[in-house]
Amino acid sequence: MRVIDLTEEHESSYFCCLEEWSDEMKEAGDHKETWYRKMKERGLRVKLAINDNGVLAGMIQYLPVEESIVEGRDLYFIPCVWVHGHQQGRGNLQGTGLGTALLEAAEADVRERGAKGMVAWGLALPIWMKASWFRKHGFRKADRQGIALLLWKPFVDDARPPKWIRQRKKPEKAPGCVSVAGFCNGWCPAQSLTFERAKRASAELGDKVVFREIDTSDRAVFLEWGIADGVYVDGKLIRSGPPPSYERVRKRIAKSLGRL
Repeated sequence: MRVIDLTEEHESSYFCCLEEWSDEMKEAGDHKETWYRKMKERGLRVKLAINDNGVLAGMIQYLPVEESIVEGRDLYFIPCVWVHGHQQGRGNLQGTGLGTALLEAAEADVRERGAKGMVAWGLALPIWMKASWFRKHGFRKADRQGIALLLWKPFVDDARPPKWIRQRKKPEKAPGCVSVAGFCNGWCPAQSLTFERAKRASAELGDKVVFREIDTSDRAVFLEWGIADGVYVDGKLIRSGPPPSYERVRKRIAKSLGRL
């Protein structure tokens, strides 16, 4: 296997998380590409893994923690490391060491750039971005929000641990209408998918539904709210993991519409 830096040749695969076969990735729109173009100027790095058969099989993205959704200094944050794990398309390529190779390559890269440590997030449940996997690679817990753990690996003694930036406020219900607030950072197509479905449903349900788009790739906007991604209907969050179907999102908004 080999690990390479992202080049223009592979950008389209990266933008859809190596899932060109997925109609849902197309439905998620171009938010990831927009996020990449913006964040590349702020230090975003992307590496890809190619397996022994020459198949583009995995990816990792990481950026200065000061540009991320967590609080820290002189560290790099990993929003995502992913090895294709579906039977469709490339097939399930997990369990072959590609994720480890990507993580080690990213760590070596940021050490050369003078970073004092690496940060990642992981879930306490064995679903995706497992915290236990990062722990096996030398990361330890720095903070926690529910089932989401913030983990880090300091490289030097004076590195300071990162912290989650917690929610600071939430959208409020407006009188006389259904208020739908869509927060979109752009880094994750799965999150963007829920955003796009809510936007589409809001438009279809008429003038009594007001959709507000909040771009949290602007860090000042993110810091104002403390919310990176999410859809709120009259101030209540729609659960987005895994992304709810369009029908479910539309039904949720229509239910609020029926109460007016």
